Formats: sequence, structure tokens, C-alpha cells
Amino acid sequence: MSSNEAQIPFRWDLVTPDQLGSLLDGVESPRLPWLDEFVECAGKVVARSGGGQLVFVGRSLDSMFDLLSGAFADVGHPRVSRFPVSFARDGRYKNGSWTHPPLTEQERQQARALLASIGARPRDLARLDRPLAFVDVVHAGSTFGDVYTLVRDWIEDERAPWSVIRKKLRFVGVTSREKTSPNTWRWHQHAPWTAELPSSAVLNVSLDPYAWSYFGNHQTKLHRTYRPKDWTVDVDEPRRDEKTRDALAEAVGVVRYGRSREGRQALARAMSSEPALSEVWLRTLITHLNRSGAN
Repeated sequence: MSSNEAQIPFRWDLVTPDQLGSLLDGVESPRLPWLDEFVECAGKVVARSGGGQLVFVGRSLDSMFDLLSGAFADVGHPRVSRFPVSFARDGRYKNGSWTHPPLTEQERQQARALLASIGARPRDLARLDRPLAFVDVVHAGSTFGDVYTLVRDWIEDERAPWSVIRKKLRFVGVTSREKTSPNTWRWHQHAPWTAELPSSAVLNVSLDPYAWSYFGNHQTKLHRTYRPKDWTVDVDEPRRDEKTRDALAEAVGVVRYGRSREGRQALARAMSSEPALSEVWLRTLITHLNRSGAN
């Protein structure tokens, strides 16, 4: 694989799932006990995205990507994409903290090719009418920090207009819900890079802690984690073991719910309680969702 190819681990297209064939034969329909809470969270994520493209980082929120892909399949807006990389790499513990080696030049170029494939080149970002929003589950925000550094360095190298692009980026973190108090630890207040963006560019949506842990730590994913050492090698074929087939059935069920009238109306209700309802793009999206969907 050449360094300028954007190749990611295979994942089935679940909106038009012709390629599944008989893969799910004999697999029971999954229970989705977290669905209502998750749909409400997804609606808030969309409302806080600024109305532009949503880019799901890593694998943790693949189910949200599936839900919204189904919901927006016949609506056409907003666009949802995946940037399924992990920045995990071997580190060194020294003086009370972990340090990680910087990306190699080959890894950096491959990551840029992946960003380019979703329309996130510096010149593309500068021309956007609405923000591009990166979305991920967040604890301390290290992955968002890595994404920001990757994008920011590319902008510097290209000498693209940072004063323009800084207004075209958003980071929407899905956090584990906890009781709020003046002493609550908030990740974005401890990440220095967030000060380089407008205050409206870094937002959070809370999720029930059990659901948050399920998606972030326990859910079986449809492909392996995609670390920097893997970015420049050929990707593996998809797994077809029993756990993967169960996970695939769950993902198909989420897409189906997103395409349904019930699912789209539930998303619309969640969006309707958000301050962004004052903006035309969100009111238009809610109208489309309420008018569409399979019975």
C-alpha cells in the first residue's frame, strides 16, 4: 500500500447491506436496552455540531454513526463519516507521567490521506460553509488532542488560513454523566489546545455511565483497532466469528431503527430541546425527519 492511499479496515455498508448475504442467518435479533438514552444523546450531538459534517473518531461511537446513517439516508444532510483511527502507541513512563513517541513521517502522511478522504484537507476546511465536527467518547480528551494536533500541523505546513479554519472546526465529546458541582472535573478545561478555538467549538453531551462504558469499553466492534503501526500496512479481512456476527446484527438493528419513522421522530424530539433550534438548518432537519421514515 502506498503512503498516499487512504485505506481503512473493512466495515460493512449497513444502509444498503447487500454485501451481508447469509451472514446473519440464524443470528437472533439483538436487544437494545440502551437505545432510548442513546438516541437522545445522538440528537443532542447533531444539534451541537453546527449543522455540518459529523466525523466519528475511532470505533467507540460506531453505533451512533450507524443510527445517524440510517436516519439521514433519505434526508441527505448532514453528512456522517468515520475517521476510525486510534492514536494508541507504546509509551514511556517517566517523572510521574506517560510520554508517547511522535508519529513517524509515514504515519503522518497516511493520517492526512485518511483526513483528505473525508474532506478534511486544509483547503477544504477553509471553504466550508458550516463546521466539520469530530465526535468521540471522551474521558481526558487525549484522542481529540491528537486529532487537533494532526489537523493543526497540516494547516501550518500548507500555510492555510488558520484564522478562517479555526471557526470551521468543532469537537463534540460524549462524556459519562455525573453529578455536577463547582468541583466537577471537565476535560476541556484541562486541554491547552482548546484555548486556540472559539468557545463554541468544544462541546459535550453526557450519556448514562453504563451506556458510556458499554460503547467505550465493552461493545464488540466490527473491526480491529487501527493504531498508527497499522496505518501503513494492508488491512485485515473482516472477522466472521460468532461475536462479530452478533455485533453485526446489533449494528443492522440500529440502522433499521434510524431509518424508521419512530427512530427519526425520536431524534427530532431530542434536537427540539436544544438552543440551536433557533437556527434554520436545525429546524429544517427536524421537519425532514418528522416527515420521513419507514413504517
